[in-house]
Amino acid sequence: MRISINGSSELIHSDVPRLLAHAEQAAADGMAGWWLAQTGLIDALTVLALAGADTGDMELGTAVNATFPIHPTALAAKALTTQAATGGRLALGLGVNHAPVVEETWGMSFDKPIRHVRDYLSCLQPLLEEGRANHAGEDFTARFEGPRPTETAPTLLLAAMGPQMLKIAGNRADGTLLWMTGPNAIRTQIAPHINDAAEAAGRPAPRIICSLPIAVTDDESGMRAFIDQMLERYGTLPSYRAMLDIDGHDGPGDAMICGSEDAVREQLGAIADAGATEFSAAEIGAGREDFARTRALLREINTAN
Repeated sequence: MRISINGSSELIHSDVPRLLAHAEQAAADGMAGWWLAQTGLIDALTVLALAGADTGDMELGTAVNATFPIHPTALAAKALTTQAATGGRLALGLGVNHAPVVEETWGMSFDKPIRHVRDYLSCLQPLLEEGRANHAGEDFTARFEGPRPTETAPTLLLAAMGPQMLKIAGNRADGTLLWMTGPNAIRTQIAPHINDAAEAAGRPAPRIICSLPIAVTDDESGMRAFIDQMLERYGTLPSYRAMLDIDGHDGPGDAMICGSEDAVREQLGAIADAGATEFSAAEIGAGREDFARTRALLREINTAN
C-alpha cells in the first residue's frame, strides 16, 4: 500500500506558500503523492500546478474537485493545464459533494446525482483524452474542440462509496477516493463493487485511496475526542455516515488512525489488508512532537513498501 499525504488540513491557514512548502516536504520525505481538496477560495489545481516545480516526480492530486459548480469544459482546461505544468503528474479527483452543500450553498438540485456524474464524465473524459467532446445530456452538454497543452490525460478518480457510484468509478475511472471509510467498509463494500465493475469493463484493477485523520500520539483518547468535535459534520452527512455505520464507528474520532507507533502500524495494516491500494494521511497532532512522530512512521512504512 502506497503512502501519500493529504494536505487539506493546511487549508485552514489560507496561505499558498505554506501549502507549497507542505507539498515540497512531502516530496522530500519520499511520499508517493500529495493531495489537496477544493474547498474555500484557494484553487487546488492552481496550487498543484505551482507545486509541480519543486516536488520531483511525486504525484499531485485533487481530493476532490466538486463537479456541480464547474462546467466540464472549464475543469478540463484547468486540469490539462495543471497536467502540463506538472509534467504529467496530476491525479484529478472528482466528487458530487453532498446534498446540503449543493442545495444550500450553490442553490442547485441534487435530485439525480448518478445521472449528473454520468453526464459530467461523458463531457469531461473525451476533452481530457482527445481535446473534443460532443455530448448533449440532461445535466451537461459539451460541443467543443480545442488544442490541448498536453496529450497525456491526467489520472481520473471518482469519490465513490455507494454501489451505483462505485460501479461508475470501476467502469469509467481509474479508481476511487475515500474519506471516513475504514477497513470493514473497504473490504465488504468498496473493494468488491469497484473491482467487479472494473473487471466487467475490461479495465485495470482500480486504485482505492483511503484517507483518514492520523496521529501518532500518547493521548489517543484526547485526540479522538478532538477529531469528533472538529469533524462533527462528517459524522452526519449521509454518505460518510453510511461508511461509519458499516465500520461500527460512532463518529469520526473512532474512524481515525491513532495511538502509538505499533498501534498505528497495525491499523494501517488492516486498511491495506482490506483492499486499499493507497493511504492518504491527513496528519493531526496536539503539538510538534505528534506531527514529527506521525511523519517519521509514515516515512518508515513508505520506505518499507
